[in-house]
Order: sequence, then C-alpha cells, then structure tokens
Amino acid sequence: MTTPAATPTPASATIPAAPAPVVTPAPAGGSVARLRSGELRAMVAKVLADAGADLTPRTIAHTLNRSSGAVGNACKVLTDRGEAEVASVAPLAYRATATTAAVAASTITPAPPRTPRPKTPKPTTSAPIAAPTATPARSGVGGSATGAAVVVTGPVKRPNGMDYHPRLLSGMPDVTALRRLRDAGVAALLYGPPGTGKTSVVEAAFPDCITVQGDGDTVVADFVGDYTKTPDGEFVFVHGPLIRAMREGVALFIDDATLIPPTVLAVVYPAMDGRRQIVIKAAGGEVVDAAPGFYVIAGHNPGVHGAVLTDALSSRFSVQVAVSSDYDLADQLGVDRKAVRVARNLATRQDKGEIGWAPQLRELLAFKKIAAVLGIDAAVGNLVGIAPEEDRDTVAAVVRDAFGRTVAPLALGARITAKP
Repeated sequence: MTTPAATPTPASATIPAAPAPVVTPAPAGGSVARLRSGELRAMVAKVLADAGADLTPRTIAHTLNRSSGAVGNACKVLTDRGEAEVASVAPLAYRATATTAAVAASTITPAPPRTPRPKTPKPTTSAPIAAPTATPARSGVGGSATGAAVVVTGPVKRPNGMDYHPRLLSGMPDVTALRRLRDAGVAALLYGPPGTGKTSVVEAAFPDCITVQGDGDTVVADFVGDYTKTPDGEFVFVHGPLIRAMREGVALFIDDATLIPPTVLAVVYPAMDGRRQIVIKAAGGEVVDAAPGFYVIAGHNPGVHGAVLTDALSSRFSVQVAVSSDYDLADQLGVDRKAVRVARNLATRQDKGEIGWAPQLRELLAFKKIAAVLGIDAAVGNLVGIAPEEDRDTVAAVVRDAFGRTVAPLALGARITAKP
C-alpha cells in the first residue's frame, strides 16, 4: 500500500468526528456497524483462548479480519490487565491465561449487518461541523491538552491500575514535562533499553493515548486502517489507530517506532507537521484532519536488532529523552538489595562497553515476583539465565560476588520418582 501525498481540504468538506473504531464510507442509505468498547478485546481473547497456543498479533488479526495495529493494542491491554501474557518478544507473541476465556465470553455479541465495499469509493465529505475539543484533565492525573499542565506531586495511576512514580526531567516531573510538550505541540522520542519504563511514563502522562506496537511487519494499514471482510462476505473500511487518535484529539504512542519500515512510518508525518492532515488513498481519498489535542510520541530501543533511527524520523521529534532504569525505585519497591547491586554493577560495565546487557527495572520487578513464588535461589538462577549468552559468564561472576555463591541458570533437574 502506498501513502499518498497530503492535499488541502476544501472549506466545504470536513470530516466529522468518529470516536468509534469502525467507520465505513457507506453508500447512501447504508447502515454502519461499530464495535462497542471492549468488543475487539473480547474477540482477541476468544482467539487466544480457543487456540491454546502462542499467537502473534498479525496471526490474530488475520483470523479476525482486523487491523494488526488494533489487535496489537488489544493484546497489550489484555496483558496489562493480566488477562493474557507475552509468550515471546521476538517475534512478539501472546498466549492465554486462566482468565482469558472469561474475558472472551464477557462482551461478544453477534454483529449486525454491515455495508458492502463500494465499487468506486469517493472521498467522504460532509457539512462543516465543530472540531472536537481536546481531552480534558482526568481526576487524579492533572494537566490537559488545552493549557499548561499542573505539576505532578505524587505517583500517577496508569490505565492498568499500577502506580507510576515520576522522575525529574529538566527540573520538573517527567509526566508534567511530557504534558507541557503536548500542549506546545512538540513531539517527543523516548529512547533506552527495553524495560526501563518508556511505556509506563507515556501511559502515566497520557491516559487517553492509543498505542501502535511497531515491528518489522507493520504496514500502512496498521496505522490508517483497511477494508475488512465481514462474516457475511461484505466489506467495511475499519479506520486504524492513527485516524482514531486524530479524530478524537488524543495522543498516539508509537512503541518501537524504529523497527517500523521508514516508508511505512512516513504515513504519520503529514499529521505531525503543519498540515496536521492525511489522505487515506485506500478509502477513496478520504481526508482526515487532526483535532485539537492530537499528539505523537514514540519509543526507541537503540540496542534492539533492526532498530534504525533515520534522519527523517529523528527530525520529526524535536525532543529526544534518554530513559534509563531507576534503581533507587527498585530499592523502594522492595527488590532484594543484592539483586539491585548486581544490576547497578552490570549497568556500569554496560556503560563502559564491557558487556551489552544489564537488568533493567522490568527484570528486577520480575526478580521480586519470582523470589516470592519460587524462592530466592530460583530468582537468582533466572537472573543469570536471562542474560544473553555472550554476557552470561560476566553476569554469573557478578551474581556470585553479590550473593556469595556460584549460581547456575534456572533449569529442570532429575525426574521425580515415586517412593515405594
């Protein structure tokens, strides 16, 4: 799919706001079916529960005839709620948990009839309407997309219910700084190793954000949407996360943006610059303007294989912020002090170029959970086992010095035999 050049919108043709995820350029007299809130998430949960195996977002999207971007966002929400879990990172895949089936049965209802794909689609036009207002400040979060964000004074609730503890950025809480950048229309790129908290700070700063999980298979349709075949054989155009974020005036978080092919990511650029507009060629040249409050923020993992920060991408993000692990927070959250000491030691060696890996906050929080479930020895063994092979000897030596004993990677032992 190619991305058309943006063209100005005639004064008499503006696009009405469409907060729901499914909108179709239907012919006169047609009816349009929209997914209810949480319905796609339930559909994804059902596919995971029925499969009983690890599935990638693209596989699930093919099964449901839905956008991979929307399905990836649904998978992430399910994971944040403990209703699914990440099975692997490369390739990104998910699997069902004990609660997935219950989610699948909670909101799925038969879809009403939908309109067929028009043979000769034309640009969607309508009478001018008032632009949607920006998302207002939410209770307990502070700040808005319409004025200077207030200074955050304590932990911030993320959408998954977990607390985010703000860190300083240029003398102010990072959550406040990001909200003020949004108010000023200055795009930000957060970069650092996986597990350092890039997603956490974005979700804390922008609870209204829509996420696109980037990878090498991401295509233009994952941003703008595509025609989807319904069970009755008809076609509808399902708008993607970029279009929903533009129309609703909310933040769009492009995670792992540098894994997305540059020619695909270019579809977002007209929405970020002074045009704040894109043209959806696949939908017959439909023109979409960004509502007030629309904002783009991205994440970049420099050490991930295949991540390329192009000049075109870098120039679109005027503010670029390095994100590293907050080891002091790991201490405060009750992670074993010896494990934190190991992480600090390895991080120092990583900075010097002696090794390529060090445990981040994500790994330390996992260490705490494993220790609580399987015991400290299992957690320590796992810490050695998750290190890349080329760094494992160094990690094992640092762990031995901190814990006072030689530790092997976590592994299965001899078969358990029944006693006579």
